[in-house]
Amino acid sequence: MKLAYVMFDQMTTMDFAGFYEVVAWIRVLGKVEDLTWDFCSNKEFITDDRGMTVQIHHVYPDLSQYDVVFIPGGMATRTLRHDPAFIAWIQTARDVNYKVSVCTGSLLFGAAGFLIGKRATTNPSAYELLRPYCAEVIQERIVRDGDIFMSGGAGTSLDIGLYFVESLTDQRFVERVQGIIDYPFYQAGNLNKQV
Repeated sequence: MKLAYVMFDQMTTMDFAGFYEVVAWIRVLGKVEDLTWDFCSNKEFITDDRGMTVQIHHVYPDLSQYDVVFIPGGMATRTLRHDPAFIAWIQTARDVNYKVSVCTGSLLFGAAGFLIGKRATTNPSAYELLRPYCAEVIQERIVRDGDIFMSGGAGTSLDIGLYFVESLTDQRFVERVQGIIDYPFYQAGNLNKQV
């Protein structure tokens, strides 16, 4: 399984970090040994919304080569959703098995046309921005509609990571990961109770 982490200037690193931490345990614990990931962007260096600079080794890769595409949020998504080159790049993920967003990352999936006819969520401050892109905005922390997994604000990054891991594995495995990272707040076994 190959995962692309889409990164960009002024992204919120907390949106990315929780999901990254949790999903990495699939490989660390040998559940999915062939799991790999790339950090991808539209430029070689990006600086997050707190000033941290990250070097990117995969600039504008074809996202169709991945099994999972992850997009974090941040204030920059409000501008990037109107950037034709950036959105054309995101559209290369059209046939990817899984698309995951945290916070306003869902605005970019929406701008790419991936949320048409779907239920979706985002940071509560951006519900109105999301409405034009989807069938219905669901005001929940985690929403899955088909192959797209979305969550609310930055604090949901661990939750969507655990939810995604549980959907790929099972309740027992995700409880093991919760124990390792000392995070008791996610309720394993509730996959069918999510919207």
